[in-house]
Amino acid sequence: MTSSRLNLVLVSTPIGALGSGRGGGVELTLSSLLRGLTERGHRLRLVAAQGSQLPRGCESVQLITAEGNDQPSWQHADADEAMLIPRNGLMPAMWNRALQEADGADAVLNFGYDWLPLWITPHVRPPLFHLISMGSVAAVMEEAVEALAGWDQRRLAFHTSRQAADFTLPNAPRVVGNGFDLSGYEVCLDGAGPLGWAGRIAPEKGLEDAAAAAAALGERLLVWGLREDEDYALSVEASVPPGTLDWRGFLPTRALQAELGRCRALINTPKWNEAYGNVVVEALACGVPVVAYDRGGPGELICSGTTGFLVEPDDVAALTQALRDVMVIDRSACRAWVEQNADQAVFARRVETWISEGLMPLP
Repeated sequence: MTSSRLNLVLVSTPIGALGSGRGGGVELTLSSLLRGLTERGHRLRLVAAQGSQLPRGCESVQLITAEGNDQPSWQHADADEAMLIPRNGLMPAMWNRALQEADGADAVLNFGYDWLPLWITPHVRPPLFHLISMGSVAAVMEEAVEALAGWDQRRLAFHTSRQAADFTLPNAPRVVGNGFDLSGYEVCLDGAGPLGWAGRIAPEKGLEDAAAAAAALGERLLVWGLREDEDYALSVEASVPPGTLDWRGFLPTRALQAELGRCRALINTPKWNEAYGNVVVEALACGVPVVAYDRGGPGELICSGTTGFLVEPDDVAALTQALRDVMVIDRSACRAWVEQNADQAVFARRVETWISEGLMPLP
């Protein structure tokens, strides 16, 4: 329990309702932090899209919903993409509610990766803090992050140093990692199961390389995730022998870990600079080693040779060989790393410290 309880308004992603899976890894991050901060005695209000559901253990959190059209994701944006807000947009509706609710709050914590909340930060009270969920994907977003850092970098935090390196910052970045409710992940020490892959089914996640590695080994690959790009999913399936891919769909955490935990290894093949790599930690929490490209956040999460293997990005042959060697990994070491580095209580303390220090007057 912290000695100084904070009164916080948290603002969810404007891409889908919390619990729908449409918000990607941000949903898991937000859910874990809600639980972690609740356990530490902070007063929390959450602004989210209509239809959102509070995660288990967060009954004391006040849920405030807003309606509107989903904000387009920056995931697939071109470098020169313009900032767009749809008519009757969910993002401005959520921020209208958040600023109304912020009267008397110590701070507002934003989880959405968008230009508008970054831009308004110097102009509103109470203080706005932003947990940046992606690297640089478009110039307008990169400029917004860097401009806010120049004004007061204390308002920004990142999941990994590799993610933060996408931006030119005046000071060393505040890195808070991520956190998970480990009671929802059971350790499986039997390493004789199938191979797995999890994530949004979209080109930047690189499923085709994982499929090629599984095909080279003559094995079936279990695939979990929302089929965000159906044409891409079909093209990956057509690139490997029939039956190589076993589509398992999007599953909530408890159902996912029950299946994922039985895997011999998780394959992680990002084609872009992943900010963190939630599914990497989810696998490790179940005792499942991860074989991944040494790109972005996963490169900071995997201890190569101890909790899995990191290989040269886009090298399918190296990926395949590492999968042949993965049985040497001690699965209990995978869980131990998560307990030390990515438990939701550890994450909540880091975020609490970040906000508390950011609320102090500048010297």
